Amino acid sequence: MNITILGVGAIGSLWACYLHNAGHHVSLWSRDTAPSISLSFAQQAPIQFSANQISDMNNADLVIVAVKAWQVEQALLPIIPHLKKGCCVLFTHNGMGAVDPLLAQLSEHPVLFATTTHGALIDNQSKIQHTGQGQTTVGALNERGALLSSQIVPMLDHALAPVSWDDNIQQALWNKLAINCCINPLTAIHNCRNGELAQSETLTLIQALCVEISKVMTAEGLTCDSDALFAKSQQVIQATSANFSSMHQDIQHQRRTEIDYITGYLLQRAKAQQILTPYNQTLYQQIKQKEAQQ
Repeated sequence: MNITILGVGAIGSLWACYLHNAGHHVSLWSRDTAPSISLSFAQQAPIQFSANQISDMNNADLVIVAVKAWQVEQALLPIIPHLKKGCCVLFTHNGMGAVDPLLAQLSEHPVLFATTTHGALIDNQSKIQHTGQGQTTVGALNERGALLSSQIVPMLDHALAPVSWDDNIQQALWNKLAINCCINPLTAIHNCRNGELAQSETLTLIQALCVEISKVMTAEGLTCDSDALFAKSQQVIQATSANFSSMHQDIQHQRRTEIDYITGYLLQRAKAQQILTPYNQTLYQQIKQKEAQQ
Protein backbone atom coordinates (compact mmCIF):
# COMPACT_ATOMS: atom_id res chain seq x y z
CA MET A 1 0.00 0.00 0.00
CA ASN A 2 1.16 3.57 -0.71
CA ILE A 3 1.09 5.42 2.59
CA THR A 4 1.95 9.06 3.30
CA ILE A 5 2.38 10.19 6.89
CA LEU A 6 1.62 13.83 7.55
CA GLY A 7 3.75 14.89 10.52
CA VAL A 8 7.10 13.44 11.58
CA GLY A 9 6.82 13.65 15.36
CA ALA A 10 7.23 10.66 17.63
CA ILE A 11 4.04 8.75 16.77
CA GLY A 12 4.11 9.55 13.04
CA SER A 13 7.74 8.44 12.83
CA LEU A 14 7.01 5.28 14.83
CA TRP A 15 4.26 4.27 12.41
CA ALA A 16 6.46 5.19 9.43
CA CYS A 17 9.18 2.79 10.54
CA TYR A 18 6.83 -0.07 11.41
CA LEU A 19 4.85 0.28 8.17
CA HIS A 20 8.09 0.45 6.15
CA ASN A 21 9.33 -2.73 7.85
CA ALA A 22 6.01 -4.39 7.00
CA GLY A 23 6.72 -3.85 3.30
CA HIS A 24 4.62 -0.78 2.49
CA HIS A 25 5.76 2.18 0.38
CA VAL A 26 5.89 4.92 3.01
CA SER A 27 6.56 8.60 2.35
CA LEU A 28 6.56 11.56 4.72
CA TRP A 29 5.16 15.07 4.65
CA SER A 30 6.70 17.64 6.98
CA ARG A 31 6.70 21.37 7.67
CA ASP A 32 9.79 21.98 5.55
CA THR A 33 10.59 21.16 1.93
CA ALA A 34 13.33 18.54 2.36
CA PRO A 35 13.01 15.94 -0.45
CA SER A 36 13.95 13.11 1.90
CA ILE A 37 14.02 12.38 5.64
CA SER A 38 16.16 9.80 7.41
CA LEU A 39 14.86 8.05 10.54
CA SER A 40 16.77 5.67 12.80
CA PHE A 41 14.78 2.98 14.57
CA ALA A 42 15.91 0.39 17.11
CA GLN A 43 19.13 -1.26 15.94
CA GLN A 44 18.35 -0.87 12.23
CA ALA A 45 20.37 1.14 9.77
CA PRO A 46 18.76 4.56 9.13
CA ILE A 47 15.73 4.42 6.83
CA GLN A 48 15.60 6.99 4.04
CA PHE A 49 12.04 8.16 3.29
CA SER A 50 10.87 10.21 0.33
CA ALA A 51 9.43 13.46 1.70
CA ASN A 52 7.25 16.37 0.63
CA GLN A 53 6.68 15.07 -2.90
CA ILE A 54 3.36 15.92 -4.54
CA SER A 55 3.61 12.69 -6.57
CA ASP A 56 3.63 10.64 -3.36
CA MET A 57 0.56 12.49 -2.11
CA ASN A 58 -1.18 11.98 -5.46
CA ASN A 59 -0.58 8.23 -5.30
CA ALA A 60 -1.35 7.69 -1.62
CA ASP A 61 -3.90 5.03 -0.74
CA LEU A 62 -3.74 6.08 2.89
CA VAL A 63 -2.75 9.37 4.55
CA ILE A 64 -2.06 9.19 8.28
CA VAL A 65 -2.44 12.61 9.88
CA ALA A 66 -0.04 12.54 12.84
CA VAL A 67 0.11 16.17 13.91
CA LYS A 68 -1.14 17.97 17.03
CA ALA A 69 -4.85 18.72 17.20
CA TRP A 70 -4.34 22.45 16.73
CA GLN A 71 -2.24 21.78 13.59
CA VAL A 72 -4.75 19.48 11.85
CA GLU A 73 -6.71 22.00 9.78
CA GLN A 74 -3.68 24.05 8.73
CA ALA A 75 -1.71 20.92 7.77
CA LEU A 76 -4.46 19.08 5.92
CA LEU A 77 -6.29 21.78 3.94
CA PRO A 78 -3.46 22.37 1.41
CA ILE A 79 -3.15 18.68 0.57
CA ILE A 80 -6.83 17.72 0.17
CA PRO A 81 -6.85 18.79 -3.52
CA HIS A 82 -3.92 16.44 -4.19
CA LEU A 83 -5.60 13.30 -2.78
CA LYS A 84 -6.89 10.79 -5.28
CA LYS A 85 -10.51 9.70 -5.06
CA GLY A 86 -10.93 7.01 -2.44
CA CYS A 87 -7.72 7.83 -0.57
CA CYS A 88 -8.31 7.04 3.09
CA VAL A 89 -7.50 9.71 5.70
CA LEU A 90 -6.65 8.47 9.20
CA PHE A 91 -6.38 10.91 12.13
CA THR A 92 -4.34 10.10 15.25
CA HIS A 93 -4.17 13.24 17.43
CA ASN A 94 -5.16 13.69 21.06
CA GLY A 95 -8.40 15.42 21.88
CA MET A 96 -11.60 16.04 19.94
CA GLY A 97 -13.14 18.70 17.73
CA ALA A 98 -10.28 19.27 15.27
CA VAL A 99 -11.70 17.08 12.48
CA ASP A 100 -15.32 18.28 12.56
CA PRO A 101 -14.74 21.39 10.36
CA LEU A 102 -13.02 19.23 7.71
CA LEU A 103 -15.52 16.40 7.28
CA ALA A 104 -17.52 18.14 4.55
CA GLN A 105 -14.36 18.67 2.47
CA LEU A 106 -13.41 15.01 2.99
CA SER A 107 -16.82 13.65 1.95
CA GLU A 108 -15.32 11.82 -1.07
CA HIS A 109 -12.77 10.05 1.15
CA PRO A 110 -13.02 7.34 3.80
CA VAL A 111 -12.23 9.06 7.11
CA LEU A 112 -11.00 7.12 10.13
CA PHE A 113 -9.72 7.92 13.61
CA ALA A 114 -7.15 5.90 15.52
CA THR A 115 -6.49 6.20 19.23
CA THR A 116 -3.34 4.52 20.50
CA THR A 117 -1.59 3.86 23.80
CA HIS A 118 1.83 3.20 22.26
CA GLY A 119 4.58 5.41 23.64
CA ALA A 120 7.33 6.89 21.48
CA LEU A 121 10.12 9.45 21.68
CA ILE A 122 12.16 11.07 18.94
CA ASP A 123 15.39 12.99 19.55
CA ASN A 124 17.06 15.76 17.56
CA GLN A 125 18.96 13.21 15.47
CA SER A 126 15.67 11.61 14.30
CA LYS A 127 16.23 8.51 16.41
CA ILE A 128 12.97 6.80 17.32
CA GLN A 129 12.41 4.98 20.59
CA HIS A 130 9.35 2.80 21.11
CA THR A 131 9.04 3.57 24.82
CA GLY A 132 5.80 1.77 25.63
CA GLN A 133 4.00 -1.16 24.04
CA GLY A 134 0.32 -0.36 23.66
CA GLN A 135 -2.68 -1.00 21.49
CA THR A 136 -4.53 0.89 18.78
CA THR A 137 -8.26 1.23 18.23
CA VAL A 138 -9.62 2.38 14.87
CA GLY A 139 -13.10 3.55 13.94
CA ALA A 140 -14.95 5.38 11.19
CA LEU A 141 -15.88 9.07 11.13
CA ASN A 142 -17.99 8.73 7.97
CA GLU A 143 -19.85 6.03 6.02
CA ARG A 144 -17.05 5.55 3.51
CA GLY A 145 -14.66 4.87 6.37
CA ALA A 146 -16.93 2.19 7.83
CA LEU A 147 -16.51 0.14 4.64
CA LEU A 148 -12.74 -0.18 5.18
CA SER A 149 -12.61 -2.03 8.49
CA SER A 150 -11.73 -5.39 6.92
CA GLN A 151 -8.89 -3.80 4.89
CA ILE A 152 -7.28 -1.26 7.23
CA VAL A 153 -7.25 -3.17 10.52
CA PRO A 154 -5.34 -6.26 9.28
CA MET A 155 -2.83 -4.03 7.48
CA LEU A 156 -2.10 -1.91 10.56
CA ASP A 157 -2.17 -4.94 12.86
CA HIS A 158 0.46 -6.67 10.73
CA ALA A 159 2.72 -3.63 11.10
CA LEU A 160 2.22 -2.74 14.78
CA ALA A 161 -0.09 -5.05 16.72
CA PRO A 162 -2.54 -5.12 18.30
CA VAL A 163 -5.02 -3.09 16.28
CA SER A 164 -8.78 -3.50 16.67
CA TRP A 165 -11.90 -1.97 15.14
CA ASP A 166 -14.53 -0.16 17.21
CA ASP A 167 -17.95 0.52 15.69
CA ASN A 168 -18.51 3.14 18.39
CA ILE A 169 -15.30 5.14 18.06
CA GLN A 170 -16.93 8.21 19.65
CA GLN A 171 -17.18 6.34 22.96
CA ALA A 172 -13.51 5.30 22.69
CA LEU A 173 -12.43 8.87 21.89
CA TRP A 174 -14.43 10.27 24.80
CA ASN A 175 -12.99 7.63 27.13
CA LYS A 176 -9.47 8.75 26.21
CA LEU A 177 -10.46 12.43 26.40
CA ALA A 178 -11.79 11.86 29.92
CA ILE A 179 -8.50 10.37 31.12
CA ASN A 180 -6.53 13.14 29.43
CA CYS A 181 -8.70 15.76 31.16
CA CYS A 182 -7.89 14.17 34.52
CA ILE A 183 -4.13 13.73 34.06
CA ASN A 184 -2.57 16.01 31.45
CA PRO A 185 -3.41 19.47 32.81
CA LEU A 186 -2.42 18.53 36.37
CA THR A 187 0.99 17.19 35.33
CA ALA A 188 1.66 20.42 33.41
CA ILE A 189 0.48 22.64 36.27
CA HIS A 190 2.50 20.78 38.91
CA ASN A 191 5.47 20.06 36.61
CA CYS A 192 5.48 16.37 37.52
CA ARG A 193 5.41 12.84 36.17
CA ASN A 194 2.06 11.06 35.99
CA GLY A 195 2.81 8.96 39.07
CA GLU A 196 3.17 12.04 41.27
CA LEU A 197 -0.58 12.66 40.90
CA ALA A 198 -1.23 9.72 43.25
CA GLN A 199 -1.27 12.06 46.27
CA SER A 200 -4.43 12.16 48.36
CA GLU A 201 -5.02 15.88 47.77
CA THR A 202 -4.59 15.54 44.00
CA LEU A 203 -6.76 12.42 43.86
CA THR A 204 -9.55 14.31 45.61
CA LEU A 205 -9.41 16.91 42.82
CA ILE A 206 -9.33 14.19 40.14
CA GLN A 207 -12.42 12.63 41.70
CA ALA A 208 -14.21 15.98 41.38
CA LEU A 209 -13.09 16.25 37.75
CA CYS A 210 -14.51 12.77 37.09
CA VAL A 211 -17.93 13.76 38.47
CA GLU A 212 -18.08 16.73 36.07
CA ILE A 213 -16.81 14.72 33.09
CA SER A 214 -19.30 11.91 33.66
CA LYS A 215 -22.20 14.39 33.72
CA VAL A 216 -21.14 15.82 30.36
CA MET A 217 -20.56 12.42 28.75
CA THR A 218 -23.92 11.13 29.95
CA ALA A 219 -25.67 14.22 28.57
CA GLU A 220 -23.91 13.60 25.24
CA GLY A 221 -25.46 10.13 25.09
CA LEU A 222 -22.32 8.25 26.07
CA THR A 223 -21.67 5.75 28.83
CA CYS A 224 -19.69 7.02 31.80
CA ASP A 225 -19.79 6.28 35.52
CA SER A 226 -17.80 8.75 37.65
CA ASP A 227 -16.54 6.09 40.08
CA ALA A 228 -15.39 3.85 37.22
CA LEU A 229 -13.67 6.81 35.54
CA PHE A 230 -11.91 7.70 38.80
CA ALA A 231 -10.73 4.11 39.20
CA LYS A 232 -9.51 4.04 35.58
CA SER A 233 -7.66 7.34 36.08
CA GLN A 234 -5.82 5.88 39.07
CA GLN A 235 -4.93 2.77 37.04
CA VAL A 236 -3.47 4.91 34.25
CA ILE A 237 -1.54 7.05 36.74
CA GLN A 238 -0.03 3.89 38.21
CA ALA A 239 0.66 2.21 34.85
CA THR A 240 2.31 5.33 33.41
CA SER A 241 3.83 6.58 36.66
CA ALA A 242 7.28 7.27 35.16
CA ASN A 243 5.90 9.11 32.12
CA PHE A 244 5.61 12.82 31.44
CA SER A 245 2.33 13.68 29.71
CA SER A 246 2.42 15.35 26.30
CA MET A 247 0.90 18.49 27.82
CA HIS A 248 3.65 18.60 30.44
CA GLN A 249 6.25 18.31 27.70
CA ASP A 250 4.61 21.02 25.62
CA ILE A 251 4.62 23.46 28.54
CA GLN A 252 8.21 22.59 29.46
CA HIS A 253 9.36 23.19 25.88
CA GLN A 254 7.24 26.35 25.56
CA ARG A 255 5.02 24.90 22.87
CA ARG A 256 1.31 25.35 22.37
CA THR A 257 -0.63 22.57 24.11
CA GLU A 258 -3.72 20.65 23.00
CA ILE A 259 -5.78 21.96 25.94
CA ASP A 260 -8.36 23.54 23.60
CA TYR A 261 -9.12 20.09 22.16
CA ILE A 262 -9.05 18.23 25.48
CA THR A 263 -10.46 20.18 28.44
CA GLY A 264 -11.55 22.92 26.04
CA TYR A 265 -13.69 20.47 24.07
CA LEU A 266 -15.22 19.15 27.29
CA LEU A 267 -16.10 22.71 28.34
CA GLN A 268 -17.61 23.42 24.92
CA ARG A 269 -19.90 20.39 25.18
CA ALA A 270 -20.69 21.20 28.83
CA LYS A 271 -21.83 24.69 27.82
CA ALA A 272 -24.01 23.22 25.07
CA GLN A 273 -25.58 20.90 27.64
CA GLN A 274 -25.84 23.69 30.26
CA ILE A 275 -23.68 21.78 32.76
CA LEU A 276 -21.39 23.60 35.18
CA THR A 277 -17.80 22.31 35.26
CA PRO A 278 -15.89 24.63 37.62
CA TYR A 279 -13.02 22.25 38.41
CA ASN A 280 -12.25 21.58 34.75
CA GLN A 281 -12.72 25.28 33.97
CA THR A 282 -10.08 26.21 36.55
CA LEU A 283 -7.54 23.76 35.09
CA TYR A 284 -8.24 25.06 31.58
CA GLN A 285 -7.63 28.65 32.67
CA GLN A 286 -4.41 27.69 34.45
CA ILE A 287 -3.01 26.01 31.32
CA LYS A 288 -4.04 28.95 29.12
CA GLN A 289 -2.25 31.26 31.55
CA LYS A 290 0.91 29.16 31.28
CA GLU A 291 0.69 29.29 27.48
CA ALA A 292 0.33 33.07 27.59
CA GLN A 293 3.48 33.36 29.72
CA GLN A 294 5.65 31.54 27.16
